Amino acid sequence: MEKTNIMLRVGVLGAGHLGKIHLKLLNQSSKYELIGFYDPCKENALSVEKEFGYTSFDTISELISKADVIDIVTPTLSHFDCAKESIQAGKHVFIEKPIAKTIEEAQAIRVLASQNHVIGQVGHVERFNPAFTAVKDMIADPMFIECHRLAEFNPRGTDVPVVLDLMIHDIDIILSVVNSKVKSVHASGVSVISDTPDIANARIEFKNGCVANLTASRISMKNMRKTRFFQKDAYISVDFLEKKSEVVKMKDVPENPDEFAMILQNAEGVKKQIYFENPKVENNNAILDELETFADAIVNETRPVVSLNDGTKALKVAQQIIASFK
Repeated sequence: MEKTNIMLRVGVLGAGHLGKIHLKLLNQSSKYELIGFYDPCKENALSVEKEFGYTSFDTISELISKADVIDIVTPTLSHFDCAKESIQAGKHVFIEKPIAKTIEEAQAIRVLASQNHVIGQVGHVERFNPAFTAVKDMIADPMFIECHRLAEFNPRGTDVPVVLDLMIHDIDIILSVVNSKVKSVHASGVSVISDTPDIANARIEFKNGCVANLTASRISMKNMRKTRFFQKDAYISVDFLEKKSEVVKMKDVPENPDEFAMILQNAEGVKKQIYFENPKVENNNAILDELETFADAIVNETRPVVSLNDGTKALKVAQQIIASFK
């Protein structure tokens, strides 16, 4: 039986742009008791404490000692150190994506969590996007996937390649629906205004024959986050930005088709009727959902939606793409 009325004491590491969003949502959540946060920039910590009333802690260890769960919303470079200290103190960890800077760090976090019997989740928030959750059960053995994730320029995030900043969202989504191991990765990237690529294209081939083509840019004129899944007798489109989904299915033509029915006939004379569906997309707050499902996983001792293993797999493919640039 699920336990739902336990409140977990949570502390947040990092009170930057995303950290403030996490603080606000955890403070509202009925599953958590927010005890406070730690931010190394004293000026920022004081300003957040003054403006929102959250308790600012002077050291990371002091915050960790008071919490059951640590929410790590710091720059990627410090994810490993923050996770290590939290896990060794026996605390469950929510780590923003990407899980860590290197595969070695990610693997070490997984080992530490296992040794200390704590649960970890990685913040791949698009798994909770209502446009994706509305259709994810309809995605079955896709054989071709096309992703476009384009963003207008924002200096925040340019400390890492566009693959770790943006494309990793789509890598995680693809790995969650393709039931096969990666066979090969080919990619190209171009640096326009940063020291690392700002535009990247990658082709991931899986052992079962599925191919995924991903494009990510952080210097586009408009924002776009669309993924299309092609599988036998169906095409599924997910617009992560507009929160819309469309499913196009092909079925055998009935004996007496409707006069307005859309019917395709191939060279062999086989006829298929096309059906359009627009699944109902429920409004939600994806960040709140990912944090609250993590609380459920801790309380009920179940596997989180995006496990540390999932986060490591996404990082591994992202690193293969970055290595392919060279």
